[in-house]
Amino acid sequence: MACAAEALAQAGPLGADPDRTAVIVGTGIGGVATHEAQTLVLNDKGGRRVSPFTVPMMMANSAAAAVSMAHGFRGPCESLATACATGTHAIGNAARLIAWGVCDAAVAGSSEAAMTPVAIHGFANMKALSRSGRSRPFDTDRDGFVISEGAAVLVLEAWDDAVGRGAQPLAEILGAASTADAHHITAPAPGGRGAIACMSQALHDAGLSPEDVVHINAHGTGTALNDAAEAQAIAALFGEPGPVVTAVKGVTGHSLGAAGAIEAVAVVSSMQNRLIPPTDGLEHYDPELPPIDVVSGAAREWTPGPSLSNSFGFGGHNGTLVLGPGD
Repeated sequence: MACAAEALAQAGPLGADPDRTAVIVGTGIGGVATHEAQTLVLNDKGGRRVSPFTVPMMMANSAAAAVSMAHGFRGPCESLATACATGTHAIGNAARLIAWGVCDAAVAGSSEAAMTPVAIHGFANMKALSRSGRSRPFDTDRDGFVISEGAAVLVLEAWDDAVGRGAQPLAEILGAASTADAHHITAPAPGGRGAIACMSQALHDAGLSPEDVVHINAHGTGTALNDAAEAQAIAALFGEPGPVVTAVKGVTGHSLGAAGAIEAVAVVSSMQNRLIPPTDGLEHYDPELPPIDVVSGAAREWTPGPSLSNSFGFGGHNGTLVLGPGD
């Protein structure tokens, strides 16, 4: 709710009809804290003490519904739940609604608040969490992800509509793609083949070739299998060293369903500041990985151009956005 309010305030008054303004806001897990708390109430105090707000607070679509009601947007109001690819898919789907002429504007993003005892112990017991408590994308000593919480929201509209009302676009969504590994509930497909397909389809959607891409914001969770598959996919599609790569989860941790939206914002921020941030936690690039160009140590200056933002989630969900600068 806070992100949506800030994004809309920054965007300025939209000219779009509220009946043609969409809200696409997803979450990977939903209201798990409410579910856990009310389960304890049921166990300790009985069913009559379970809160009547339990269902609205734990249902995954509540964020999208709340944003819609708060701002009076009556177009498509939908929620996605594709694990860690949720935010990327939400933004990609919202952009398509506008491109297809279904809507004139959209509020799109994702949110996650899953740092609860059950979720943390569940991730820890499946050995997904970092035992050292540090996020180290692509590092030889990486040992899992660091769980975090967050949210991000973008306001999308057709380029001509934005410029016509005097707004300055921050960036342009050039393309998007969504694929499935169809391989394993938690492990990525060998060799990153699902990631290769997703990035390739996103570039096709944008009308670009691999040679046009100058930057990739990697999913980069700091887990052994994810980083290996993603590095292999980048090297296979773009060559070695390929475009400049960074993984912001070294700073933000992994916010699960919120990560894709947060990282889309990170790409836009990189374009605005003309700096690609270093991958925090990366001290010794894993020599077993293909030698892609991952930024470490200090930020790197760049001339903003076509950039990818990758998200890969449990269940084999893959998402890629292609973004270009807004100026």
